[in-house]
Amino acid sequence: MLYGDLQFFDIIIFAAIAGFIIYRLRSVLGKRTGFHKETSVQKPSQVEESNENQKIPSLLENETKLENVYKKVSDFNHKQFLDGAKKAFEIIITSFNNGDKKTLKDLVSKEVYNAFEKAIDENKNNASSQFYSLIVDGIDDAKVENGTISISINFVSEQMINNDEGKIIKNKDTWTFEKPVKSSDPKWVLTQT
Repeated sequence: MLYGDLQFFDIIIFAAIAGFIIYRLRSVLGKRTGFHKETSVQKPSQVEESNENQKIPSLLENETKLENVYKKVSDFNHKQFLDGAKKAFEIIITSFNNGDKKTLKDLVSKEVYNAFEKAIDENKNNASSQFYSLIVDGIDDAKVENGTISISINFVSEQMINNDEGKIIKNKDTWTFEKPVKSSDPKWVLTQT
């Protein structure tokens, strides 16, 4: 009878452990049952003609032109923008080097796409080139006009040829990204290189 008592005791212990784990998970993760429709709250106005009281965060000396955007767009975040611009630069250059027109088409304006497409068709891209380093060298221009945010960034990039650190090419580029102010889409489009 001792063996049967141990099995019953084991079941009780495991049930208690399972109950404790479920309790802890519910307290950490919360409880959601059934269908919940996502509700979005519209901000009253993302564009303000004179938003001089807008708190502008501290900017680096080479980023001060971004104040123009902060004064007119209430939810602008320069750190998110610059991080996204660096990622976009790398994706666009890598896609160009690899001749990936499909990826390019979604990230650039029609005019820029046509220039990239022509260069790819003329074999001016180099599939053996890959990123080595990329820095933002500063903001060349930043403005909000006709409901569009336009920011020009100076990039300094290094690309390595054939995985050879002895063959590194350094480039300086100024790219302009644009986005409608009222757009809820976080994507910016490259409009000028």
